[in-house]
Amino acid sequence: MLTRFRDDRGAGRPAQAGVAKPPKSAGIESQLRELAGSDAASGLAGAAPAAQPGINGSVRRRVLIIVENLPVPFDRRVWSEASTLAQHGYEVSVICPKGPSATASFEIIDGIAVYRHWLPREGRGVLSYFAEYGAALFWEFVLSLKILAMRGFDVVHACNPPDLIFVVGAFHKFLFGKSFIYDQHDINPEFYEEKFKRRGLLWRVLVLLERMTFALSDVSIATNQSYRTIAIERGRMSPDRVFVVRSGPNLSRVRSLPPDPAWKKGRKFLVAYVGVIGEPEGIDLLLESIKHIRRRRNRDDVQFVIVGSGPVLEEVKKLATTFELDELVTFTGRVDDETLFTILSTADVCVNPDRPSTINDKSTMNKIMEYMALGRPIVQFDLTEGRVSAAEASLYARNTDTAEFGDKILELIDDPVRRVRMGTFGQKRIRDELAWDHEAANLLNAYEKVFSLRYSPSRRRRADVLELRRRDS
Repeated sequence: MLTRFRDDRGAGRPAQAGVAKPPKSAGIESQLRELAGSDAASGLAGAAPAAQPGINGSVRRRVLIIVENLPVPFDRRVWSEASTLAQHGYEVSVICPKGPSATASFEIIDGIAVYRHWLPREGRGVLSYFAEYGAALFWEFVLSLKILAMRGFDVVHACNPPDLIFVVGAFHKFLFGKSFIYDQHDINPEFYEEKFKRRGLLWRVLVLLERMTFALSDVSIATNQSYRTIAIERGRMSPDRVFVVRSGPNLSRVRSLPPDPAWKKGRKFLVAYVGVIGEPEGIDLLLESIKHIRRRRNRDDVQFVIVGSGPVLEEVKKLATTFELDELVTFTGRVDDETLFTILSTADVCVNPDRPSTINDKSTMNKIMEYMALGRPIVQFDLTEGRVSAAEASLYARNTDTAEFGDKILELIDDPVRRVRMGTFGQKRIRDELAWDHEAANLLNAYEKVFSLRYSPSRRRRADVLELRRRDS
């Protein structure tokens, strides 16, 4: 599945705020008729660049964020972005799929209008990909027209995967003059190559879709420097239009709680994993390490908790049974924030067993950031962006060496002074450099760039020409 993080990178769920009544559903034809008579559609391409007066006389800045990966507000990065924009005076609408605990078709959360659509059940075959992406694209297009009519927007902010949302963005950019931002959360060509162990036709299609998305973009947002390099080199974006906005933890949400010894199940130490339970996340490698700790190192004083859900959850549970680790490993599934942060606050060590691959090497994982925010020392394989994020807050095992991974866990278990030192380093690094408060400024800078381009003299002249043509016709 190319929608890599459908089950969430971090398993915790931000609380939902006040729920508004969903609007009455209307047929597509009636929505299009409503759109045709609205102010939003009356100007077509020429109307969009014109400044809209705000309540206090300032320019209204209206944003439509489209995400297919996870429902909002459970997609933590998207929710942080939407909340930051709303807090700085932007009018924000979001289109996203429905999901567990996010079934309302429409609601207002903290002033953000959230429109959710149905998606078919996630599958693993090629046909299921087409069904999911086709349904998502259809509803994103329909809901974008509805939002255009009802609320309006100036910018389409597309969050991948997949790299198909540019189709909706192109429609609004070329017909209504909207701006387009590409927020690249995942590098899909690399993920395809890792998943299927080949390139081939579909890989070339993914590269083409990514390139077309970059070509449409006024500005692109990268989650780290590796992704920024891809945007500039493979995407051919001008460097001054590529902004790094890391997925830093929101310290108003990520918080230490009193430890709960019950999670240790009578053992002395606790090791925790939080995230997706998928093949790229390497939970099978973690289980190999736990088997090494028990059988080769004869240690039975460490309990492990694996928090999260995902496409291979049942498979790794069976593997734990095969390895005779059931009493040592607790699988919780998805949990609420209070349970999540209680587990992490109880843990002595946290782990990130992501399977070494091109995509994992270049990607920044939310779980690492949350471990650091809570002052937990980490063990992970030696991947580029994992090391960039954690630095001295982590020990690094040779890639796929599960015995060394297990030994690194025991190194920290047996050295409480080192654990404290590493945890303190990570917590300070998050607070001083990587927390969302620092990244929010980069997001706002990206939007300043978009609106400076949007209201540039050349853009205004183009808008005037389009408006004259529309009137003449």
